[in-house]
Amino acid sequence: MADVETKVEEVLAAATNASTNGTSTKVPATPEGMMIAYGSLVLMALLPIFFGAFRSVKHHKEQKASYQDGGERPETMSHKDAAMFPIIASCALFGLYVFFQVFSKEYINLLLTGYFFFLGILALTHILSPFVSKLVPAGIPNVDYHILFTSKSPGSQEQEALIDYKFTSHDLVCLAFSTLVGLWYIFKKHWIANNLFGMAFAINGVELLHLNNVVTGCILLGGLFFYDIFWVFGTNVMVTVAKSFEAPIKLVFPQDLLEKGLAADNFAMLGLGDIVLPGIFIALLLRFDLSMNRNSRTYFNTSFLAYIAGLFATIFVMHVYRHAQPALLYLVPACIGAPLGLALLKGDIKAMFQYEDHPAELKENEQSSSTKSIPPSTASTPSSIKTKAEARKDK
Repeated sequence: MADVETKVEEVLAAATNASTNGTSTKVPATPEGMMIAYGSLVLMALLPIFFGAFRSVKHHKEQKASYQDGGERPETMSHKDAAMFPIIASCALFGLYVFFQVFSKEYINLLLTGYFFFLGILALTHILSPFVSKLVPAGIPNVDYHILFTSKSPGSQEQEALIDYKFTSHDLVCLAFSTLVGLWYIFKKHWIANNLFGMAFAINGVELLHLNNVVTGCILLGGLFFYDIFWVFGTNVMVTVAKSFEAPIKLVFPQDLLEKGLAADNFAMLGLGDIVLPGIFIALLLRFDLSMNRNSRTYFNTSFLAYIAGLFATIFVMHVYRHAQPALLYLVPACIGAPLGLALLKGDIKAMFQYEDHPAELKENEQSSSTKSIPPSTASTPSSIKTKAEARKDK
């Protein structure tokens, strides 16, 4: 009887301490809740890659048109940049870890929340704008606006554009909605608001971040393969930062949704890096497919299915071993190995490695061809002038 009384007292004391410290016991994840959480994470990871890849095709065409019209060649990641990226990312990750160990994470997260608040609003507005334009009735006018700030150095006639931004009244509607989502995220830190911003970041990343060729992509993903393994298995740095970093840089979904509804707080998570970095490689393969003019998306579909298989492998191993897994350990071999193996079988491996989004010699060839296309009759060369003068003298 004394043993029972002692255990009751221990339970009451633990409950008192929990209430005093402001902590609450999390509801254990049920098999059904885990299936819903993991399935939702997979779906939320696939949507940004799919839509971002097709949006990247449109963005690439716009860049190419601007480049051919005399604009600057878009900056692309070199082999050296790709090789250095994991080292730079490691320094940034360890720096955040040290910051969280030395300084109060509340103040750091407050600063980061404000930063990602503005970034999230712009990212979400950019994603929603095309859909809102299609939904708004044609009778409602769409007014164009243009904000332009320029500066001119003393004694110079050239003006440099500091801000050159064009938008429409439909964009203002999207901006208002995105601002409401941002306020919801700031004051409530709700997981739905976090996911809206996170998916917007992921779609924009896949759309706007371009790998120029497959070799660069292989170097980048290969380096990140070892980066992810080291920081997850070798240290607790990655897990600590992911749990301490209160910003929409990860997608989360509650495993206790069935028990606690929208107030659930036992989350499964997936970092945006595990979506965007393989996603920009998959988007590159889609643009390669279109450059082949075969009316097929063979390599995009292959890499996309390989990504799904790698993601399920990550979840399976994480569930079996009950330990955080470096997703790129499974995603990188799948996303690189499957399309390269298929290219070897189809005989496209040479074409794949020769493909570039923005070839360095493209503009030089176009300029030389435009010079050659000038009719001889309109060219004011010294020889033609001499010939005309001699002709007048002979007359």
